[in-house]
Amino acid sequence: MAKRFGDRLRLRQGPVSLSDLETGSTPGLKSNKAAGRELLTELAPTLSDLQERLFAEGRTGGNRSLLLVLQGMDTSGKGGTLRHSVGLMDPQGVRITSFKAPTVEERKHDFLWRIRRGLPEPGYIGIFDRSHYEDVLVARVHNLVPRSTWMRRYATINRFERQLVERGTVIVKCFLHISKDEQRKRLNARLEDPTKHWKFNTADIDERALWDDYQAAYEAALEKTNTDDAPWYVVPGDHKWYRNLAITRLLVEQLEDLDPRWPAGDFDVQEQKARLRQG
Repeated sequence: MAKRFGDRLRLRQGPVSLSDLETGSTPGLKSNKAAGRELLTELAPTLSDLQERLFAEGRTGGNRSLLLVLQGMDTSGKGGTLRHSVGLMDPQGVRITSFKAPTVEERKHDFLWRIRRGLPEPGYIGIFDRSHYEDVLVARVHNLVPRSTWMRRYATINRFERQLVERGTVIVKCFLHISKDEQRKRLNARLEDPTKHWKFNTADIDERALWDDYQAAYEAALEKTNTDDAPWYVVPGDHKWYRNLAITRLLVEQLEDLDPRWPAGDFDVQEQKARLRQG
């Protein structure tokens, strides 16, 4: 049996060492940049069709949805994924939620309160640009809460995700894995190009100084929340074309597994055709 594409990216159970996982590889593909872009174009109709079927199913009583979680270091490509992969789908069936620093209102509630508010409804594909994982990443690195608090959150996240799956949501968690050198190149590219200055944040360099702390935080998060219900996929992100193609193939594969069907009409087709002719 041919190996599924997602199996090549799925994180194995057990201890995680990000330094052992390549950032510049292209698992499952031997294509170059040009061929990769062509493959992405070829996948677009399939992804669009599957998404529309899921959306139609949700509008007629179905309870299934899909949640794509994008996590990664600054410049890892979350925005690029939204443009090049998620952008292939019909916007009416997609809900994108970006999670920044919690607002005053959000801090009054438990850390999952704002996450629940962003979950996709039946038939929708939800995209989290950053997510509940910030509360075991940024919160840990910057000591925003006591160690005992963020340590408890791993189990809370696992229960939360298991409940989502039981209610009909497929969770696709992707860690966009880039190297420190590649991040430097991307930050420098933003500084060199005046049209990209709006994307540059001086805080990104401050966060970069904490690279090793973030790597440790990610390793713990990936290891402790890599469950059968919601496994992690590690997407090598140094090659943007591969990242976009990999995410798209993962989405197609997961939607094909769901196999959403066009809902049957609740009317007599011939009768409605006759009425139309009479009009």
